Amino acid sequence: MPLYEHIFLARQDISTSQVEELTQTVTDLFAANGGTVSKTEYWGLKSMTFRINKNRKAHYTLLNVEAPATAIAEVERQLRFNEDLLRYMTVRVDELEEGPSPMMQKRDDRNDRRGGGRRF
Repeated sequence: MPLYEHIFLARQDISTSQVEELTQTVTDLFAANGGTVSKTEYWGLKSMTFRINKNRKAHYTLLNVEAPATAIAEVERQLRFNEDLLRYMTVRVDELEEGPSPMMQKRDDRNDRRGGGRRF
């Protein structure tokens, strides 16, 4: 079965719990259409380069998906009707990354630089 990375941007004015519910809904849509979601990453509320529907920020979420092309088409069709989503993108990949994505690695590096203790 083909492998995909699916990223979606949710509106800035919804809560984190609503984003989690939305993520679960998308995961269930993939499962209902014969696919599986192997990894889910919530990247947080981030600023966008330009406004989309009067939103300056968005909640970013990444899903690693293994599904047939028909499942991808059906999920994207259903996502068009959701008013909480600003954008979504599905990209076919040769292999899925194990471990954290580069966005999460960057956040971890930033936390390591701040340090937890005193520096002498």
